[in-house]
Amino acid sequence: MSARFAIRPGNTSPLGATPSDNGTNFALFSERASKVEICLFDQSGHSEIARIPLYRDEQGIWHIFIRGVGQGQLYGYRVYGDYNPKKGHYFNANKLLLDPYAKSLFGEFNWGNAHKADEAYRHLDSATDMPKCKVSVLPHYQGTRPNIPWHKTVIYECHVKGATKLYPSIPEELRGTYLGLAHPNFIWHLKSLGVTAIELLPVHSFISEAFLPERGLSNYWGYNTLNFFTPHLAYAHTNQEQEFQQMVSVLHEAGIEVIVDVVFNHTAEGNEQGPILSLRGIDNQAYYRLQQDNFAFYVNDTGCGNTLNISHPKSLQLVMDSLRYWVQVYGVDGFRFDLASILGRDQDGFKKHHTFFQTLAQDPILKGIKLIAEPWDLAIDGYQLGNYVAPWREWNDQYRDTVRSFWRGDSSILPDFARFFHGSSHLFEKKGRSVTSSINFITAHDGFTLADLVSYNNKHNLANQEENRDGHDHNLSHNWGFEGATDYTDINALRLRAQKNFLLTLCLSNGVPMLCAGSEVAHSQSGNNNAYCQDNEISWIDWQSDVLDDTQQHPLYQFISRALKLRSEFSLYRQSQFIHDDDPRFSVSWLNEHGALMQGTDWHNPNGHCLGYLMEDIQDDKALLLLFNASSKNVMFKLPEQEAHHCWRIRLYSYCDERDEECLAPGQTLLLNSYSAWVLSSHIKMPANQQEKNDTSHTFNLTKQGV
Repeated sequence: MSARFAIRPGNTSPLGATPSDNGTNFALFSERASKVEICLFDQSGHSEIARIPLYRDEQGIWHIFIRGVGQGQLYGYRVYGDYNPKKGHYFNANKLLLDPYAKSLFGEFNWGNAHKADEAYRHLDSATDMPKCKVSVLPHYQGTRPNIPWHKTVIYECHVKGATKLYPSIPEELRGTYLGLAHPNFIWHLKSLGVTAIELLPVHSFISEAFLPERGLSNYWGYNTLNFFTPHLAYAHTNQEQEFQQMVSVLHEAGIEVIVDVVFNHTAEGNEQGPILSLRGIDNQAYYRLQQDNFAFYVNDTGCGNTLNISHPKSLQLVMDSLRYWVQVYGVDGFRFDLASILGRDQDGFKKHHTFFQTLAQDPILKGIKLIAEPWDLAIDGYQLGNYVAPWREWNDQYRDTVRSFWRGDSSILPDFARFFHGSSHLFEKKGRSVTSSINFITAHDGFTLADLVSYNNKHNLANQEENRDGHDHNLSHNWGFEGATDYTDINALRLRAQKNFLLTLCLSNGVPMLCAGSEVAHSQSGNNNAYCQDNEISWIDWQSDVLDDTQQHPLYQFISRALKLRSEFSLYRQSQFIHDDDPRFSVSWLNEHGALMQGTDWHNPNGHCLGYLMEDIQDDKALLLLFNASSKNVMFKLPEQEAHHCWRIRLYSYCDERDEECLAPGQTLLLNSYSAWVLSSHIKMPANQQEKNDTSHTFNLTKQGV
């Protein structure tokens, strides 16, 4: 079927399809294959018009140059060799395979018998139900990156579809798409909120697991990757590659960075019962980690059936080439690595200086790109929070759980709350890392939404059709007296206050704050804390027309905006160093309700739920006072009365809005309502000895204060 095409041996680099003026070069790695054929398809993708064998070099690169084949040509591979799953081989020429380096895909994936792992279906051809690779080349990104430093970064985690699917002031045809995120009205929403970066749930092409369509469900989150180079088709209006580029460019023009969630720990091919789609059929042993005592089974440190073999040079190259491509071609500003510990793992366990980390650190194209780790996986030594090295940042789930416990009123939590609020130095500083190493969050896509965190004691995941077995059980949530939505005014007022407490804590903690989309409008998933398969109103944010203009904003939206403006006002949050006793810029104190320094008895009181945080900015002559009362009782808190302080001005608090900007005298007693958080500020004139830091009575050192 190749007589109509002029062919010759091609180049072995770069891998993938590389078009030129008179043809296209194809290159594919497979160390163990006995033969590789490229299949060319007509424009419909339904009819195979040629099947051409490739040449092999001594390093396992299969290559060919086909004259007259250019951009837009559809293709796939058939790879021959031993089919012996017990030995880890899945070569089967009946399966059309995607090029791991495909830059564009055409058509949709459909589950069918040809994809089943059963021996009875081995002979079936899968081409009909597979998308086709498309020869494509995009120009490099030409926009100007915002290059926002970490200490000025505020992250907004969102889903491409869910963020704008129900957004009322975006044209309906653009809702739920890349261009929906780039619409001026949504950008206004982000900017006025105070966001500097959006972190998108996976945008690599992905498919649903086989069991989901059988239940009438689909993979919504996208952590089931089909290809590492192509934007997901379903989020496009017409052309996914061009529209993703356009989205990034428009967001950059608005000063907003784009971080993408990448899944390099596993693929959609699943376990040994999964489909043969790409890497498994090309060279299973090279691309996946297999159990060393039985190659029939995969190492499953991901919980998703397989684990990418990042220790193999060609798997490592695949990941690195993908990262470079998304930076150079699509212009993204950073990556959040799902189950990142997998990428530092070999047969002997996790290594913080794994080849992947070293390769990434020296890459000139990726220099300066934001790198965020989800610092765990499911292996025995998988939990690695605090063990990454600069310039990595890490999702801090201990921060999340500690803040949740504090505001739930749990006992003996004050010392931990203070440590995490002040930047988690016990996790990061000893390794020479900065205070921005911690990505602080209260909620994320995985788990309860913020509104559900204060509305449900238990998960309600029946809609996932797994009999409520899926999802976390340890949520540290509190429903305030009623499970789920209610019309009780008092309970709803408490829930609103509780959400404000979380948000104020998050926005004014040291570290990098990450908001979960929908928190600003109290989005609820009706208690579903694992909505990975809910591509519907459960997950889509219901904006309720609250975001049309600045007179119709949700109270939580206004609260977040004000809190982030306060954050930007104080230089403590505009620097990257941990604060110590000898710091010439700041003095930090922890206060009890009497306005005195916290003592050991205060810190270790199991029933202590009240805390003051005083930060004095020596250079800017400002003082910031945060007061937290997580108890069920009102507390009379004596304000600091140092001579240097002018009046204390109430800037923000969670109880209500009636006392904004009210001024209180130093030493005055302020009634802290139960379950409330307050922010006050003052101008100061530090005495000379304090400016010289000779007076060390005000110190953030928790050890000196009895912890």
